Amino acid sequence: MAVESIPRRSVVDLLEARLREDILSGTHEPGSLLPPERELAAGYGVTRTTLKHALTRLEKAGLLSTRHGIGTRILDYLRLGGAELLPMLAAQDPAWLREIFEVRRHIGTLIAGRAAVRRTARQARRLEELLHRVGSASDADAAQLADVEVHRELARATGNRVYLLLTNTLLNAYLPVRGALRAPFEDAAEASKRLAPVVHAVVGHRSEEAQRAAGAYLRDTEKIMLSSLNHARARSAHDDSA
Repeated sequence: MAVESIPRRSVVDLLEARLREDILSGTHEPGSLLPPERELAAGYGVTRTTLKHALTRLEKAGLLSTRHGIGTRILDYLRLGGAELLPMLAAQDPAWLREIFEVRRHIGTLIAGRAAVRRTARQARRLEELLHRVGSASDADAAQLADVEVHRELARATGNRVYLLLTNTLLNAYLPVRGALRAPFEDAAEASKRLAPVVHAVVGHRSEEAQRAAGAYLRDTEKIMLSSLNHARARSAHDDSA
């Protein structure tokens, strides 16, 4: 049985998370300047060196902009940000995950239809192999990762690299909460059975059928994943209050 290691969080990690939460929640408003570093470090109870490391990370993430002699400004990420922010946003607020799933349905359905028209014989064989890998997975984690590769291959089969990059972006957005989204893959055989209509329609060059199957698959797995995530959050809240 696969066992996940427990991540060790440094003071910088914790401060970064706290600052990110304060920025995304609006405590520090877009366009405003953060307080001077000495004041900010004292407010969070950390050293200025720790603060600088955390600010550098958030600047690389696209949430802050620092200019010498002016200070550190909060960026309007909804106006200036890109898809690279999605993993961070999904981890911060479950509402983002629902919106990601909505885009996943639309993009995934379109990709399946295009893949059915454009897939090569080699890609058809690869999809069948990956479907088999889902069904023969040793645990939920392996089945989930095999499923991810099916979706990458579907995007690749469209012949349009932008679809592949969009698929990668949406899949990467799951990473912060992937462990809580394994419910559809607990039974590997059932996961394969659920996905099979999509793969078979694409392999058979049946575009409309592939779109219908993909829409059904994505709706079903979304429902299972969100239900599991809600239960996990409810248990966590109960444990915290106990």
